[in-house]
Amino acid sequence: MCEMIDTISGGVCAAQGFRAAGLHVGVKTHAAWKKDLALIVSDAPCAAAAMFTKNVVQAAPIHVTKAHLKTGGIRAIIANSGNANACAPRGEENAKRMCAAAAAAIGCAPEEVLVASTGVIGQTLKVEVIESGAPELVRLLERSDEASDAAAHAIMTTDTVKKEFAVEAVIGGRVVHIGGIAKGSGMIHPNMGTMLCFLTTDCAISQELLQEALKEVVQTTFNRISVDGDTSTNDTCCILANGMAGNPVITTRSDSYIDFVLKLHEVCYLLARSMAKDGEGARHLITCTVRGAASEGQAEVIAKSVISSTLTKAAIFGCDANWGRVLCAMGYSGERFDPERVDVSFASSAGEILVCKNGRGLDFDEDLAKKILTEDEVDIDITIAEGDESCTCWGCDITYDYIKINGDYRT
Repeated sequence: MCEMIDTISGGVCAAQGFRAAGLHVGVKTHAAWKKDLALIVSDAPCAAAAMFTKNVVQAAPIHVTKAHLKTGGIRAIIANSGNANACAPRGEENAKRMCAAAAAAIGCAPEEVLVASTGVIGQTLKVEVIESGAPELVRLLERSDEASDAAAHAIMTTDTVKKEFAVEAVIGGRVVHIGGIAKGSGMIHPNMGTMLCFLTTDCAISQELLQEALKEVVQTTFNRISVDGDTSTNDTCCILANGMAGNPVITTRSDSYIDFVLKLHEVCYLLARSMAKDGEGARHLITCTVRGAASEGQAEVIAKSVISSTLTKAAIFGCDANWGRVLCAMGYSGERFDPERVDVSFASSAGEILVCKNGRGLDFDEDLAKKILTEDEVDIDITIAEGDESCTCWGCDITYDYIKINGDYRT
Protein backbone atom coordinates (compact mmCIF):
# COMPACT_ATOMS: atom_id res chain seq x y z
CA MET A 1 0.00 0.00 0.00
CA CYS A 2 1.04 3.61 -0.50
CA GLU A 3 3.17 4.97 2.32
CA MET A 4 1.84 8.08 4.00
CA ILE A 5 3.74 11.20 2.94
CA ASP A 6 2.88 14.73 4.01
CA THR A 7 2.62 16.85 0.88
CA ILE A 8 2.09 20.55 0.34
CA SER A 9 0.49 22.47 -2.50
CA GLY A 10 2.32 24.33 -5.22
CA GLY A 11 4.00 21.66 -7.34
CA VAL A 12 6.98 23.19 -9.14
CA CYS A 13 6.01 26.57 -7.72
CA ALA A 14 6.22 25.43 -4.08
CA ALA A 15 9.90 26.35 -3.93
CA GLN A 16 10.81 30.02 -3.53
CA GLY A 17 11.69 31.86 -6.71
CA PHE A 18 10.06 29.48 -9.19
CA ARG A 19 7.25 30.43 -11.53
CA ALA A 20 5.46 28.36 -14.16
CA ALA A 21 2.95 28.57 -16.99
CA GLY A 22 1.27 26.39 -19.59
CA LEU A 23 -0.92 27.12 -22.61
CA HIS A 24 -2.03 25.85 -26.01
CA VAL A 25 0.05 27.20 -28.90
CA GLY A 26 -0.83 24.73 -31.66
CA VAL A 27 1.60 21.83 -31.45
CA LYS A 28 -1.46 19.68 -30.80
CA THR A 29 -3.49 20.59 -33.86
CA HIS A 30 -6.26 18.07 -33.16
CA ALA A 31 -7.06 19.31 -29.66
CA ALA A 32 -7.17 23.10 -29.41
CA TRP A 33 -8.45 22.91 -25.83
CA LYS A 34 -5.37 21.01 -24.60
CA LYS A 35 -2.32 22.86 -23.35
CA ASP A 36 0.84 21.83 -25.20
CA LEU A 37 3.64 24.16 -24.06
CA ALA A 38 5.02 24.50 -20.53
CA LEU A 39 7.61 26.82 -19.00
CA ILE A 40 9.29 26.77 -15.59
CA VAL A 41 11.49 29.75 -14.66
CA SER A 42 13.69 30.52 -11.67
CA ASP A 43 14.27 34.09 -10.54
CA ALA A 44 17.88 33.14 -9.78
CA PRO A 45 20.42 30.97 -11.63
CA CYS A 46 20.22 27.31 -10.64
CA ALA A 47 22.44 24.34 -10.12
CA ALA A 48 20.95 21.71 -12.41
CA ALA A 49 21.09 17.96 -12.84
CA ALA A 50 19.37 15.48 -15.13
CA MET A 51 18.88 11.82 -16.02
CA PHE A 52 17.92 10.59 -19.48
CA THR A 53 16.64 7.54 -21.35
CA LYS A 54 18.91 4.53 -21.78
CA ASN A 55 17.56 4.11 -25.31
CA VAL A 56 20.34 4.40 -27.93
CA VAL A 57 17.92 6.43 -30.08
CA GLN A 58 17.63 9.76 -28.26
CA ALA A 59 15.50 12.76 -29.17
CA ALA A 60 17.04 16.06 -30.23
CA PRO A 61 16.01 17.93 -27.02
CA ILE A 62 18.12 15.50 -24.99
CA HIS A 63 21.25 16.38 -26.94
CA VAL A 64 20.58 20.10 -26.55
CA THR A 65 19.79 19.82 -22.84
CA LYS A 66 22.96 17.79 -22.20
CA ALA A 67 25.01 20.54 -23.86
CA HIS A 68 23.29 23.32 -21.89
CA LEU A 69 23.78 21.52 -18.56
CA LYS A 70 27.53 21.96 -19.01
CA THR A 71 27.22 25.75 -18.98
CA GLY A 72 25.75 26.04 -15.46
CA GLY A 73 23.48 28.78 -14.13
CA ILE A 74 20.29 27.35 -15.64
CA ARG A 75 17.26 29.64 -15.49
CA ALA A 76 14.41 27.77 -17.18
CA ILE A 77 12.90 24.64 -18.68
CA ILE A 78 10.66 24.75 -21.75
CA ALA A 79 8.75 21.64 -22.81
CA ASN A 80 6.12 20.75 -25.37
CA SER A 81 3.74 17.85 -25.77
CA GLY A 82 2.18 16.54 -28.98
CA ASN A 83 5.47 16.05 -30.84
CA ALA A 84 8.56 14.21 -29.57
CA ASN A 85 10.99 16.01 -31.89
CA ALA A 86 12.75 12.64 -32.12
CA CYS A 87 14.14 11.26 -35.39
CA ALA A 88 12.59 14.37 -36.95
CA PRO A 89 13.87 16.74 -39.65
CA ARG A 90 15.84 19.69 -38.19
CA GLY A 91 15.42 18.23 -34.71
CA GLU A 92 18.34 19.88 -32.91
CA GLU A 93 17.82 23.14 -34.77
CA ASN A 94 14.21 23.26 -33.60
CA ALA A 95 15.13 22.32 -30.02
CA LYS A 96 17.63 25.18 -29.98
CA ARG A 97 14.99 27.50 -31.42
CA MET A 98 12.69 26.59 -28.52
CA CYS A 99 15.44 27.54 -26.06
CA ALA A 100 16.14 30.78 -27.91
CA ALA A 101 12.46 31.74 -27.95
CA ALA A 102 12.11 31.17 -24.22
CA ALA A 103 15.38 32.96 -23.47
CA ALA A 104 14.40 36.02 -25.51
CA ALA A 105 11.09 36.31 -23.69
CA ILE A 106 12.63 35.73 -20.25
CA GLY A 107 15.74 37.82 -20.77
CA CYS A 108 18.50 35.23 -20.42
CA ALA A 109 20.90 33.33 -22.67
CA PRO A 110 19.59 30.36 -24.73
CA GLU A 111 22.20 28.15 -23.02
CA GLU A 112 20.48 28.86 -19.70
CA VAL A 113 17.33 27.08 -20.89
CA LEU A 114 16.75 23.31 -20.85
CA VAL A 115 14.35 21.77 -23.36
CA ALA A 116 12.20 18.65 -23.54
CA SER A 117 9.51 17.26 -25.84
CA THR A 118 7.05 14.38 -25.83
CA GLY A 119 4.59 12.98 -28.35
CA VAL A 120 4.75 11.39 -31.78
CA ILE A 121 8.18 10.33 -33.08
CA GLY A 122 9.46 11.24 -36.55
CA GLN A 123 7.35 14.28 -37.35
CA THR A 124 8.68 17.79 -37.90
CA LEU A 125 8.07 20.02 -34.89
CA LYS A 126 5.97 23.12 -35.61
CA VAL A 127 8.52 25.29 -33.88
CA GLU A 128 7.02 28.50 -35.29
CA VAL A 129 3.94 28.17 -33.09
CA ILE A 130 6.19 27.71 -30.07
CA GLU A 131 8.21 30.79 -31.00
CA SER A 132 5.08 32.90 -31.46
CA GLY A 133 3.60 31.60 -28.21
CA ALA A 134 6.67 32.14 -26.02
CA PRO A 135 5.99 35.80 -25.12
CA GLU A 136 2.45 34.97 -23.97
CA LEU A 137 3.80 32.00 -22.02
CA VAL A 138 6.22 34.28 -20.17
CA ARG A 139 3.45 36.82 -19.55
CA LEU A 140 1.44 34.08 -17.83
CA LEU A 141 4.26 33.09 -15.48
CA GLU A 142 3.12 32.97 -11.86
CA ARG A 143 4.11 31.42 -8.58
CA SER A 144 0.82 29.71 -7.77
CA ASP A 145 -0.94 26.37 -7.59
CA GLU A 146 -2.73 27.23 -10.82
CA ALA A 147 0.53 27.95 -12.64
CA SER A 148 2.06 24.60 -11.70
CA ASP A 149 -1.21 22.91 -12.64
CA ALA A 150 -1.12 24.56 -16.09
CA ALA A 151 2.45 23.41 -16.67
CA ALA A 152 1.60 19.89 -15.51
CA HIS A 153 -1.29 19.67 -17.96
CA ALA A 154 0.78 21.11 -20.80
CA ILE A 155 3.19 18.15 -20.79
CA MET A 156 0.49 15.45 -20.79
CA THR A 157 -0.09 13.17 -23.79
CA THR A 158 -2.14 10.03 -23.10
CA ASP A 159 -2.10 10.73 -19.36
CA THR A 160 -5.56 10.81 -17.83
CA VAL A 161 -4.50 12.66 -14.67
CA LYS A 162 -1.79 15.19 -13.92
CA LYS A 163 1.21 14.16 -11.83
CA GLU A 164 2.19 16.89 -9.37
CA PHE A 165 3.53 16.80 -5.80
CA ALA A 166 5.56 18.91 -3.39
CA VAL A 167 7.04 18.50 0.09
CA GLU A 168 8.92 20.62 2.59
CA ALA A 169 11.47 19.98 5.32
CA VAL A 170 13.85 21.80 7.63
CA ILE A 171 17.37 21.38 6.27
CA GLY A 172 20.32 23.27 7.72
CA GLY A 173 17.97 25.24 9.94
CA ARG A 174 15.89 26.59 7.02
CA VAL A 175 12.60 25.47 5.49
CA VAL A 176 13.34 23.87 2.13
CA HIS A 177 10.79 22.97 -0.54
CA ILE A 178 10.93 20.36 -3.32
CA GLY A 179 8.23 20.11 -5.97
CA GLY A 180 7.73 18.27 -9.20
CA ILE A 181 5.49 17.64 -12.17
CA ALA A 182 5.70 14.66 -14.50
CA LYS A 183 4.03 12.98 -17.44
CA GLY A 184 3.99 9.31 -18.24
CA SER A 185 1.32 6.78 -19.10
CA GLY A 186 2.61 4.49 -21.83
CA MET A 187 5.97 3.39 -23.22
CA ILE A 188 7.10 3.07 -19.60
CA HIS A 189 9.76 0.59 -18.50
CA PRO A 190 12.58 0.49 -15.94
CA ASN A 191 15.54 2.70 -16.88
CA MET A 192 12.95 5.43 -17.40
CA GLY A 193 9.96 5.32 -19.74
CA THR A 194 8.12 7.86 -21.91
CA MET A 195 8.34 10.24 -19.05
CA LEU A 196 9.19 13.84 -18.49
CA CYS A 197 9.81 14.97 -14.94
CA PHE A 198 10.71 18.47 -13.85
CA LEU A 199 11.74 19.05 -10.25
CA THR A 200 12.42 22.33 -8.48
CA THR A 201 13.91 23.14 -5.10
CA ASP A 202 15.03 26.23 -3.23
CA CYS A 203 17.63 24.15 -1.38
CA ALA A 204 21.23 25.33 -1.71
CA ILE A 205 23.25 22.35 -2.95
CA SER A 206 26.24 21.93 -5.21
CA GLN A 207 25.70 20.74 -8.78
CA GLU A 208 27.83 17.66 -8.13
CA LEU A 209 25.80 16.51 -5.15
CA LEU A 210 22.53 17.46 -6.85
CA GLN A 211 23.43 15.07 -9.68
CA GLU A 212 24.36 12.33 -7.21
CA ALA A 213 21.10 12.80 -5.31
CA LEU A 214 19.00 12.66 -8.47
CA LYS A 215 20.78 9.56 -9.74
CA GLU A 216 20.30 7.81 -6.41
CA VAL A 217 16.60 8.67 -6.23
CA VAL A 218 15.79 7.85 -9.87
CA GLN A 219 17.23 4.37 -9.40
CA THR A 220 14.77 3.58 -6.60
CA THR A 221 11.69 5.31 -8.07
CA PHE A 222 11.40 5.92 -11.82
CA ASN A 223 13.63 2.95 -12.61
CA ARG A 224 11.29 0.65 -10.69
CA ILE A 225 8.11 1.18 -12.70
CA SER A 226 6.84 -0.51 -15.84
CA VAL A 227 3.69 -0.23 -17.93
CA ASP A 228 4.43 -2.03 -21.18
CA GLY A 229 8.12 -2.89 -21.49
CA ASP A 230 9.01 -0.05 -23.88
CA THR A 231 11.69 2.54 -23.14
CA SER A 232 11.21 5.86 -24.93
CA THR A 233 13.52 8.10 -26.93
CA ASN A 234 12.67 11.20 -24.88
CA ASP A 235 12.85 10.32 -21.18
CA THR A 236 14.14 13.29 -19.24
CA CYS A 237 14.21 14.01 -15.52
CA CYS A 238 15.61 17.44 -14.60
CA ILE A 239 16.02 19.18 -11.26
CA LEU A 240 16.78 22.87 -10.69
CA ALA A 241 18.07 24.16 -7.34
CA ASN A 242 18.21 27.95 -6.88
CA GLY A 243 19.37 28.07 -3.22
CA MET A 244 16.80 30.69 -2.25
CA ALA A 245 15.86 28.83 0.96
CA GLY A 246 19.08 30.23 2.40
CA ASN A 247 20.38 27.03 3.98
CA PRO A 248 24.16 26.49 4.14
CA VAL A 249 25.17 25.08 0.75
CA ILE A 250 25.28 21.29 0.82
CA THR A 251 28.73 20.32 -0.46
CA THR A 252 29.34 17.02 1.36
CA ARG A 253 27.38 13.87 2.13
CA SER A 254 26.31 15.38 5.43
CA ASP A 255 23.12 14.93 7.42
CA SER A 256 21.67 17.78 5.36
CA TYR A 257 22.42 15.85 2.17
CA ILE A 258 20.73 12.74 3.58
CA ASP A 259 17.69 14.80 4.57
CA PHE A 260 17.53 16.30 1.07
CA VAL A 261 17.72 12.89 -0.60
CA LEU A 262 14.94 11.56 1.61
CA LYS A 263 12.59 14.41 0.68
CA LEU A 264 13.52 14.21 -3.01
CA HIS A 265 12.76 10.50 -2.86
CA GLU A 266 9.30 11.23 -1.46
CA VAL A 267 8.40 13.47 -4.40
CA CYS A 268 9.80 11.09 -7.01
CA TYR A 269 8.18 8.06 -5.35
CA LEU A 270 4.77 9.73 -5.55
CA LEU A 271 5.31 10.78 -9.16
CA ALA A 272 6.58 7.33 -10.21
CA ARG A 273 3.75 5.52 -8.50
CA SER A 274 1.19 7.81 -10.14
CA MET A 275 2.69 7.01 -13.57
CA ALA A 276 2.31 3.29 -13.03
CA LYS A 277 -1.25 3.76 -11.79
CA ASP A 278 -2.11 5.88 -14.84
CA GLY A 279 -0.74 3.32 -17.33
CA GLU A 280 -2.53 3.51 -20.65
CA GLY A 281 -5.91 1.81 -20.28
CA ALA A 282 -4.97 0.47 -16.84
CA ARG A 283 -7.52 -0.40 -14.19
CA HIS A 284 -5.15 -1.70 -11.50
CA LEU A 285 -1.97 -0.43 -9.95
CA ILE A 286 0.25 -3.43 -9.21
CA THR A 287 2.78 -3.16 -6.38
CA CYS A 288 5.21 -6.08 -6.20
CA THR A 289 7.43 -6.45 -3.14
CA VAL A 290 10.07 -9.15 -2.92
CA ARG A 291 11.32 -9.86 0.59
CA GLY A 292 13.91 -12.20 2.04
CA ALA A 293 16.35 -11.69 -0.81
CA ALA A 294 20.10 -12.17 -0.64
CA SER A 295 20.55 -8.63 -1.99
CA GLU A 296 18.46 -5.63 -2.94
CA GLY A 297 19.60 -6.15 -6.53
CA GLN A 298 18.25 -9.71 -6.58
CA ALA A 299 14.92 -8.52 -5.16
CA GLU A 300 14.73 -5.71 -7.71
CA VAL A 301 15.34 -7.95 -10.72
CA ILE A 302 12.69 -10.42 -9.59
CA ALA A 303 10.11 -7.72 -8.77
CA LYS A 304 10.69 -6.01 -12.13
CA SER A 305 10.18 -9.31 -13.91
CA VAL A 306 6.84 -9.83 -12.19
CA ILE A 307 5.45 -6.34 -12.89
CA SER A 308 6.61 -6.62 -16.51
CA SER A 309 5.00 -10.02 -17.13
CA THR A 310 2.24 -9.70 -19.71
CA LEU A 311 0.49 -12.81 -18.40
CA THR A 312 0.60 -11.60 -14.81
CA LYS A 313 -0.75 -8.22 -15.90
CA ALA A 314 -3.56 -9.95 -17.81
CA ALA A 315 -4.42 -12.08 -14.76
CA ILE A 316 -4.72 -8.99 -12.58
CA PHE A 317 -6.94 -7.36 -15.21
CA GLY A 318 -9.19 -10.40 -15.04
CA CYS A 319 -9.08 -10.45 -11.20
CA ASP A 320 -7.78 -14.00 -11.50
CA ALA A 321 -5.50 -15.21 -8.68
CA ASN A 322 -3.32 -17.11 -11.15
CA TRP A 323 -0.20 -17.08 -8.95
CA GLY A 324 1.58 -19.56 -11.21
CA ARG A 325 2.26 -16.68 -13.59
CA VAL A 326 4.06 -14.88 -10.78
CA LEU A 327 6.39 -17.82 -10.18
CA CYS A 328 6.92 -18.18 -13.91
CA ALA A 329 7.98 -14.54 -14.20
CA MET A 330 10.30 -14.93 -11.24
CA GLY A 331 11.86 -17.98 -12.85
CA TYR A 332 12.88 -16.26 -16.07
CA SER A 333 14.11 -13.09 -14.33
CA GLY A 334 17.72 -14.28 -14.54
CA GLU A 335 18.15 -14.42 -10.77
CA ARG A 336 18.71 -17.76 -9.06
CA PHE A 337 16.58 -18.73 -6.06
CA ASP A 338 15.05 -21.88 -4.58
CA PRO A 339 11.48 -22.20 -5.96
CA GLU A 340 10.57 -24.48 -3.06
CA ARG A 341 11.11 -21.66 -0.55
CA VAL A 342 8.83 -19.13 -2.25
CA ASP A 343 5.64 -17.75 -0.68
CA VAL A 344 3.18 -15.58 -2.62
CA SER A 345 0.29 -13.48 -1.31
CA PHE A 346 -2.19 -11.11 -2.94
CA ALA A 347 -3.41 -8.11 -0.95
CA SER A 348 -5.49 -4.96 -1.31
CA SER A 349 -7.76 -2.81 0.80
CA ALA A 350 -10.20 -5.77 0.71
CA GLY A 351 -7.81 -8.07 2.57
CA GLU A 352 -4.89 -10.42 2.05
CA ILE A 353 -4.67 -14.05 0.96
CA LEU A 354 -1.76 -16.50 0.85
CA VAL A 355 -1.95 -18.46 -2.41
CA CYS A 356 1.45 -20.21 -2.53
CA LYS A 357 3.56 -21.65 0.29
CA ASN A 358 7.02 -23.10 -0.26
CA GLY A 359 6.49 -23.13 -3.99
CA ARG A 360 3.26 -25.13 -3.80
CA GLY A 361 -0.33 -24.08 -4.32
CA LEU A 362 -2.73 -23.82 -1.39
CA ASP A 363 -6.45 -24.35 -1.15
CA PHE A 364 -7.67 -20.77 -0.87
CA ASP A 365 -10.98 -18.95 -1.03
CA GLU A 366 -11.36 -18.02 -4.71
CA ASP A 367 -14.20 -15.63 -3.93
CA LEU A 368 -12.06 -13.74 -1.40
CA ALA A 369 -9.14 -13.71 -3.84
CA LYS A 370 -11.34 -12.23 -6.56
CA LYS A 371 -12.67 -9.63 -4.15
CA ILE A 372 -9.09 -8.65 -3.25
CA LEU A 373 -8.04 -8.42 -6.89
CA THR A 374 -11.09 -6.36 -7.84
CA GLU A 375 -9.70 -3.34 -5.97
CA ASP A 376 -7.89 -0.75 -8.08
CA GLU A 377 -4.63 -1.14 -6.13
CA VAL A 378 -3.29 -4.68 -5.76
CA ASP A 379 -0.15 -5.89 -3.98
CA ILE A 380 1.81 -9.00 -4.92
CA ASP A 381 3.91 -9.95 -1.90
CA ILE A 382 6.71 -12.47 -2.44
CA THR A 383 9.10 -14.01 0.08
CA ILE A 384 12.05 -16.04 -1.18
CA ALA A 385 13.85 -16.86 2.11
CA GLU A 386 17.33 -16.12 0.81
CA GLY A 387 18.34 -13.25 3.09
CA ASP A 388 17.15 -9.97 4.63
CA GLU A 389 16.95 -7.60 1.65
CA SER A 390 13.82 -6.39 -0.14
CA CYS A 391 12.63 -4.23 -3.04
CA THR A 392 9.33 -2.82 -4.27
CA CYS A 393 8.45 -2.11 -7.92
CA TRP A 394 5.26 -0.77 -9.49
CA GLY A 395 3.33 -1.67 -12.63
CA CYS A 396 -0.23 -1.98 -13.91
CA ASP A 397 -2.53 -4.44 -15.59
CA ILE A 398 -2.97 -4.65 -19.36
CA THR A 399 -6.43 -4.07 -20.82
CA TYR A 400 -8.21 -3.95 -24.15
CA ASP A 401 -7.94 -0.16 -23.97
CA TYR A 402 -4.14 -0.30 -24.15
CA ILE A 403 -4.40 -1.74 -27.67
CA LYS A 404 -7.03 0.83 -28.64
CA ILE A 405 -4.92 3.74 -27.42
CA ASN A 406 -1.74 2.62 -29.14
CA GLY A 407 -3.34 1.18 -32.28
CA ASP A 408 -4.21 4.65 -33.60
CA TYR A 409 -1.90 6.84 -31.48
CA ARG A 410 -0.32 8.59 -34.49
CA THR A 411 -3.45 8.96 -36.62
